[in-house]
Amino acid sequence: MSLSGAFLHIVKTELIEEALIGARVEKVHQPSREEIVLSLHRRVAGDSTAYGGSAKLLLSANPASARVCLTSKTLENPPAPPMFCQLLRKRLASARLVEIAQDGFERIIFFKFHCRNEIGDEEIIILSVEIMGRSSNIILLIEKDNQLRVIDALKRVNDDVSLVRRVLPGLVYELPPRESRLSLLNFTKPELMNALKNHEHQRLDKALIKTFEGICPLFAREAAFRAVGDCSIPTVELTAESTESLYNYLGNIQQNFKPTMLIDGEKKPFDFTFVDVKQYGDAMTVKNFESANELLDSFYAGRANSDRLKQRSGAVLKTLKSSYERVLRKLDARRAELAACGEREKFRRWGDLISANLYALEKGAESLTAQDFETGEEVKIPLDTKLSPAKNAQKYYAEYKKLQNAEKTLTKLIEDSEDELVYLESVQEAASRATGDSELLEIKRELIESGYIKSAGVKKGAKQEKPTEPLKFISSDNVNILVGRNNRQNDLLTLKTAKPREIWLHTKDIAGSHVIIRSENPSERTLQEAAILAAWFSKARDSSRVPVDYTEVRYVKKPHGAKPGMVIFTNNKTLYVTPSEEAFNKLKEKNQ
Repeated sequence: MSLSGAFLHIVKTELIEEALIGARVEKVHQPSREEIVLSLHRRVAGDSTAYGGSAKLLLSANPASARVCLTSKTLENPPAPPMFCQLLRKRLASARLVEIAQDGFERIIFFKFHCRNEIGDEEIIILSVEIMGRSSNIILLIEKDNQLRVIDALKRVNDDVSLVRRVLPGLVYELPPRESRLSLLNFTKPELMNALKNHEHQRLDKALIKTFEGICPLFAREAAFRAVGDCSIPTVELTAESTESLYNYLGNIQQNFKPTMLIDGEKKPFDFTFVDVKQYGDAMTVKNFESANELLDSFYAGRANSDRLKQRSGAVLKTLKSSYERVLRKLDARRAELAACGEREKFRRWGDLISANLYALEKGAESLTAQDFETGEEVKIPLDTKLSPAKNAQKYYAEYKKLQNAEKTLTKLIEDSEDELVYLESVQEAASRATGDSELLEIKRELIESGYIKSAGVKKGAKQEKPTEPLKFISSDNVNILVGRNNRQNDLLTLKTAKPREIWLHTKDIAGSHVIIRSENPSERTLQEAAILAAWFSKARDSSRVPVDYTEVRYVKKPHGAKPGMVIFTNNKTLYVTPSEEAFNKLKEKNQ
């Protein structure tokens, strides 16, 4: 669902109406690799010298969610600003926004700033936000001698990327190639009819996309539906009456702008446009917004946050995956070695048989054939001809002792490896459901302390950020329930925060969060709801009848040297629950 040029025109108009012209840049942030947020201090309406109120302008070049809009969301920023962000801070510090422009309905919007350089000279800096799918970009330009030159870009485009249009520091800025099409804001009926004749063998909605600049498929289908009641009618079948109806609908668009979002049967945002949508009937839920900016902020919020976290958690999850696979290979090898230790009893018996038959053996004998006094079977025991019979017996006893010691060592190593796999699963599960940068940073610090990664962008001796708080919920009986976000928080929650007789819950033999009921005698309903939370915040979220252990906090202990989040417990009981989004949302709503 790309942001269309026509929709961008409405966004631009709203930004101007929001008194952004004349606003000063207070802060610049780059919450993710492809997003910039400008914090602006707006002018007071009617007073050109006074400032009041702030606004956050989000510029995104993410191929899946490229957009420009005001945002009310609080976005977490990385510990250190990326290079492009540092450049913007340097060039746009206290800059004044003097113009917001768009070339027709092209999906490019320009933000023109008056700035002062390092020596105090005034200069004109322009931010060009190009919304073009995979080619989306944010480009910093300087205006000199009636020319725009590239200072730098969020995504540099060299000859390896494009031979048609390069975007590199120092080059003259050139607009992308543009096709000649009609504008929704200014066209005549003859122009519309002539343009449609050029595409008369195509469906009407496809012909409209090729006729008008900056419209999206959803709007084209809606226009066809409103004109003739059919989104897929061939253009050649248009009658004079339907052509008149189409012209009237398109001609009145400016009076009918209505930012509209479609929501599918799963209650997820499906698509959006700038007019009311009737073509889907009851198959889609239609939600109208007061402004195009508000719609974009709502439509992309969840998706953009997910993209940001995927970018940042990718390295952590990759490290965890490779560590898990390495421990798994080591575990398989140790289990194979342990299986080989099962032969040790054979070597002990052979030593016993040789010792019992020393009188009948001579030095240099190649083997001993004797009856095994434990099984009654006749066995042939190979002998080393260079050793005496007694030393052959000692050799087999030594082999038996070696395998016996190896079995003890391997058994302990296998237990350690199995515990390590459980730990890595718990970290992986916490990383996969992290909802913010602060949670990921805590997980990175945990992995550094555990020795799994040497560096995670966290400088040694750097100022420690305030740890995140556990998730808080309220049961139907008005009892507080706390949920740990990661292993370090699980330890703090269970071993420091919770009181001895409060109730602790955790999925049985499944990686997940520690859950604490802040009550000594919770009702069955509260216990059930807490168990649902334990299952929801675990690897078994999509399973049914998930076993959840629960006991009093005083029966939960942390073994010496155990990894973060790893505990042992006694006096526990188990109940079975099926986590569901509906049940979780009820508790979530109560929490809010």
